[in-house]
Amino acid sequence: MVRGLVVRAVTVRYGGLVANNDVSVTVPPGSVVGLIGPNGAGKSTFVDALSGFTPYSGTVELDGTNLDEMPAHERSRAGLARTWQSIEAFDDLSVSDNLKVGRKPTRFSGMALDALRPGHAGRSEAAERAMDMFGLTAHAGLLPSELSLGQRKLLGMARAIASNPRAVLLDEPAAGLDAPERERLGGHIVRLASEGLAVLLIDHDVSLVLGLCESISVLDFGRVIATGTAEEIRKDEAVLDAYLGTG
Repeated sequence: MVRGLVVRAVTVRYGGLVANNDVSVTVPPGSVVGLIGPNGAGKSTFVDALSGFTPYSGTVELDGTNLDEMPAHERSRAGLARTWQSIEAFDDLSVSDNLKVGRKPTRFSGMALDALRPGHAGRSEAAERAMDMFGLTAHAGLLPSELSLGQRKLLGMARAIASNPRAVLLDEPAAGLDAPERERLGGHIVRLASEGLAVLLIDHDVSLVLGLCESISVLDFGRVIATGTAEEIRKDEAVLDAYLGTG
């Protein structure tokens, strides 16, 4: 059994438009793999396909389990989590309660316990651990609107991690962050991988991706034009022409 997130020949079509064309990527446990490319390259479409929000052809597996016939909520229960480019939070819930929402029960007994005791230990412990991991414990009682942009980004990551996933898709987590916030974000991403998660990082911050990722794939017009280490990607002529430039 191949462990981690394994994606083979994923293709997404919208009528005559091919948004993803035969895209394959492997994200082993304990690693950070990058996906970069210009606007319109198909990166977010790829994340939507993997997480079950967009129909596709091809194969998506997590630790040997085929996810292709699973809707989004079942993929989440199977261990695949994601974040969103826009900051998706329950604005009328506290930081702590936002994370408890992410820690969904997996058995009927858990659902019954939630109904009787909404703050029971299993959910609270997962939320507390996620808050501690991302430095949000001091803000547990605040509403998302009372957080900074950087803190709201971390809230989105913490809510994904509170579900105890085996793989996480990070869709533009550094968007809108300043340099110190991006540096702290990079530390959090490295920590996730160090705890055994398979991390797929999609971001326009090329320096962040090149600095963190063991392997990087580059999308252009929906297809992979290069895959390699950071050094190999920096020197790839097709990538320079399509995305990085020659400066």
